[in-house]
Amino acid sequence: MNNIRRAAAIGAAVTACAAVALAPAAVAAEPAAQRATAAPKAAAAQYNGVCGSGYTVVNSAQIGTKGTVFLTYNSATGKNCVVTVRNKPGKAVHMTASLGFASPTTTVTDTGYYTTYAGPVHLDARGLCVTWRGEISGEVAGKNGTNCGSLAANR
Repeated sequence: MNNIRRAAAIGAAVTACAAVALAPAAVAAEPAAQRATAAPKAAAAQYNGVCGSGYTVVNSAQIGTKGTVFLTYNSATGKNCVVTVRNKPGKAVHMTASLGFASPTTTVTDTGYYTTYAGPVHLDARGLCVTWRGEISGEVAGKNGTNCGSLAANR
């Protein structure tokens, strides 16, 4: 009788060990199955070059899942430029691209209903910190007082 109990206990232990040993494989396989059925993420917006030649992206901010606002700078001219770009162009939606600085208070803005991007807006901000933002269908992103120039402006 004791042998039967021991055999039953050993059998239960072996079953439990097998279940534990197999569990990681089942768990590892599960995310792959979930990834196969998950909806693909929208591609992030890319800077589209509309600010002009000589401008390079110096900062950016994602606007939720809708797009990205890009701050660019042209070192030859000392001008900044902002453009707001949608991840997925489509039906015209309300969009904004805005760029400014605090002293003297100056802001340039492009706002309207666009299918792909808002802007570009340009501003000579050599030696100054800039505030920039973008908006797509009510979602807003951007930054205040960033990308401060190290040289005093020659105005």
